[in-house]
Amino acid sequence: MSTPPHGQVVVVTGASGGIGRATAAAFGARGASVALLARGEAGLAGAARDVEAGGGRALVVPTDVADPAQVEAAAERVENELGPIDVWVNVAFTSVFSPFEKITPEEYKRVTEVNYLGFVYATMAALKRMTPRDKGTIVQVGSALAYRGIPLQTAYCGSKHAIQGFHEALRCELLHDKSNVHVTMVQMPAVNTPQFSWVLNRMPKRAQPVPPIYQPEVAARGVLHAADHPQRREYWVGASTMGTLVANAIAPGLLDRYLARTGYSSQQTDQDRSPEQAVNLWEPADGPDGKDYGAHGAFDDKAVSRSEQLWLSQHHGVIGAVAGAAAAAVGVALARR
Repeated sequence: MSTPPHGQVVVVTGASGGIGRATAAAFGARGASVALLARGEAGLAGAARDVEAGGGRALVVPTDVADPAQVEAAAERVENELGPIDVWVNVAFTSVFSPFEKITPEEYKRVTEVNYLGFVYATMAALKRMTPRDKGTIVQVGSALAYRGIPLQTAYCGSKHAIQGFHEALRCELLHDKSNVHVTMVQMPAVNTPQFSWVLNRMPKRAQPVPPIYQPEVAARGVLHAADHPQRREYWVGASTMGTLVANAIAPGLLDRYLARTGYSSQQTDQDRSPEQAVNLWEPADGPDGKDYGAHGAFDDKAVSRSEQLWLSQHHGVIGAVAGAAAAAVGVALARR
């Protein structure tokens, strides 16, 4: 494996909480200068402390990624203050947990503008600077739901599917141009992030990630590996992601029926939804009260902090060598017999 460069300039969108927050801290821990893009001021301030505590340099850039002018201005500021951008990580998202017929057109539009167009605008800003230098990496943080839709998340699933198609098309163009700018995508499992405490929720109970649940640091390790090895088109994080995508490729109709049976209950706890829960669709959840939600959500007691599948996916060469050596040993033993 290559040694990650020290002192990279990295941009992370959605850096105020969850996967973005953990990713920013992980880059900071290896000495990167990290530009933190999000809307929530309290979360951004907390992310800056995390980056600097690990030995990195933080630049807070309040940004709504749904506004292309704000994204372009943020990229310009990053290069002026930190230098040329080496890695751009797109994480920012929002969602609505609701049956489709209860989502308004305005809410659907907002989710699409943040989740899908936010990635497009950010990629435009990054490529505008990376392409002339013929150098740089863009990491799109996706989800198993980029391939497999589930009930109660039509807006989110649709936007993640859109990102997947956009990513594939753009990667083909870069390969055609023989560009040394790379794009890769990391498909995530259910992660213990604060989104379940601030998502717009029209279900009767509190929202939860579908188990098994992984800690955001697991997701961040996947992102950093992808940034260091962007030649692969896609990475999967978590055995549940692998299982979901394989099952969907083999028997999507059967999975439709399974999720129709289980998808409603598995996304809700047994606690009633609070009508006063923060909602981050239109405004940052850390608004008037100044609350910093951090990287972790409310499910630490259920989340795991490691993924054997992630390690295996990152060490194909080692696994192949071991398998080859084992096969050779068996061959020699059989020959001797």
